[in-house]
Amino acid sequence: ASSTLHSKAVPAVMSQMPTEMPDCNHQPASYNGPSYEKILETRKTHLTPNLLAHFKKPLVIHTGHMQWLYDHEGRRYLDMFGGIVTVSVGHCHPKVNQALAEQTAKLWHTTNIYMHPKIHEYAERLVAKFPGNLKSVCFVNSGSEANDLAMLMARLHTGNQDILTFRNAYHGMSPYTMGLTAHSTWRYPLPGVNNGIVHVMNPDPYQGIWGGAACRDSPVQTTRSCNCPPTGCQAGLEYYNELEQTFKYSLPRGKVAAMFAESIQGVGGTVQYPKGYLKKAADLVRANGGIFVADEVQTGFGRTGEHFWGFEAHDYTPDIVTMAKGIGNGFPLAAVVTTPEIAASLGMALHFNTYGGNPMASAVGIAVLDVIEEEQLQRNSLEVGTYFLNCLAELQQRYELVGDVRGKGLMIGVELVADRETRTPLAAPHVLEIWETCKDLGVLFGRGGLHGNVISFRPPLCISYGDVEFTINILDTVFEQHMNKRQRSWRNGSNRR
Repeated sequence: ASSTLHSKAVPAVMSQMPTEMPDCNHQPASYNGPSYEKILETRKTHLTPNLLAHFKKPLVIHTGHMQWLYDHEGRRYLDMFGGIVTVSVGHCHPKVNQALAEQTAKLWHTTNIYMHPKIHEYAERLVAKFPGNLKSVCFVNSGSEANDLAMLMARLHTGNQDILTFRNAYHGMSPYTMGLTAHSTWRYPLPGVNNGIVHVMNPDPYQGIWGGAACRDSPVQTTRSCNCPPTGCQAGLEYYNELEQTFKYSLPRGKVAAMFAESIQGVGGTVQYPKGYLKKAADLVRANGGIFVADEVQTGFGRTGEHFWGFEAHDYTPDIVTMAKGIGNGFPLAAVVTTPEIAASLGMALHFNTYGGNPMASAVGIAVLDVIEEEQLQRNSLEVGTYFLNCLAELQQRYELVGDVRGKGLMIGVELVADRETRTPLAAPHVLEIWETCKDLGVLFGRGGLHGNVISFRPPLCISYGDVEFTINILDTVFEQHMNKRQRSWRNGSNRR
């Protein structure tokens, strides 16, 4: 069956729809903006070329409601990517909308040269979510900006220069944070980007040198064999030994500024680390004069389900936590939370952020925290996410192209492979075909990993069991179609991967 775009107000379908799209009583307003052709022309002539659109026929998204998106022709899509992990409580959530509307009617902006109540109210609410002495917050506008500031704080506080991060990590695209990011696809050839940055071996239990079937904190484990004892993780020890070698040979002894780690790697393809690794790494960094930074840009605000912050699952408390994306449900808001002692380093000179913590952003941030608590979205993330992971694991048993299923809560990745034994990534044309067909059937998701072969599910935390079942049915149909097509190509002698 071939996929086709079709008429208004219903999802795009194959010749036979594999399953009914869940009901939604929202009626979007009619689109009255510029034509599709005009948008394409404007994008081509007036927007910078780094703004690449997804899909062969890019979508024009007109409106959103909770877990749903609508294009300019009225087609409805289940958003299983959440605006790249940004829409946490739902598109246009009424309580968040109301909080923003009420604030814009009072005060938009003053900067922090004057005191306004919302930033103080929000600061108290946010730091109450953290353990220990993580009690000082600086509000900024994006994840890159938050990590940029964390780098500055770490170097000022310790007096040291060298910062460690993982290969396969993504921490931003500012000129400063580009050095932390360790994907060649996200790097510009600029001098000085790597100044003081050391990339260490990525502790990946699936694609890495070591790892097995009992190594990561996930309802679904790898298919690799495992030599782990009952009380520890052998892979974690091996990767930690490699980290020690970096300290012995590549760093000034006792003179490290910091180490950065996402609690689960996002852009890198939902990579989880072996159990116990981050806790030991944090101890090693601190023993060498540095501080440990937890990047919660994607994993924070209940997304991993079991905990509010991803680092809590690793049984350690970081010295700095950076956050963005889900913090504002799509509003440009981010933050750095740290100890008062580390925050004091910013007093060495003047430091200012024009929009950070402005009245509108603070009102939105408070409303997001309210909705997460009132609607028990962290619990929903755990329960629906675990169900989703187990359903995906069943698909893995049926389809050879599903090499790995991993994640926690609603931070989920599915790695597509050409060969399960060698774990060779599925070639881009095949991944793109699957991606496009799922879009035509009404499900949107992202792609991650260096090769773009990891399906990334990061939906709004309000999704339901019915949404999961719809997504699974679509994947089942598309995977079966792909495998049948591949088998036909083998019989014809092409044997393409």
